[in-house]
Amino acid sequence: MVIQEAIDLFKQHQKSTVKKSTLKSYGKFMDRFQLKFALSEVQAVTSEDIGKFLEECTGGLSRATRHLRYAQIKAFFNYIIETSNLNIKNPSSAGMLSKTFKNVSHRPRKILDKKTVDELIFNSTPGLKRQYKCNPHSSGIKN
Repeated sequence: MVIQEAIDLFKQHQKSTVKKSTLKSYGKFMDRFQLKFALSEVQAVTSEDIGKFLEECTGGLSRATRHLRYAQIKAFFNYIIETSNLNIKNPSSAGMLSKTFKNVSHRPRKILDKKTVDELIFNSTPGLKRQYKCNPHSSGIKN
């Protein structure tokens, strides 16, 4: 099966299973993938090919976008391999690709207690300090 046929099959599947916004996101990216690999056999695409393609498409973009594009290619190959009963390993599952395009997990935000917020306001803004003493319920913003 060539990539062109695989992408057509994948897009047909997506039309009935994903939201419009997801279709749009996949659409533009898969069109670029199709331009590059349309006549290549699915089995012939290597992890190096995918890595180069992802670098071309996502160089300079945010870490989250890079991870999204990697996940989209991986999902495409997972679907094609599964539905077409191909006896190959997903080329985008290579360890180096998953490390290169991994998403950075963010630390949970720390919620400050009221006392800390009051101290920050009181110690940082001299104008608010005077107003806060007069009216502790005021936001410090005058109309």
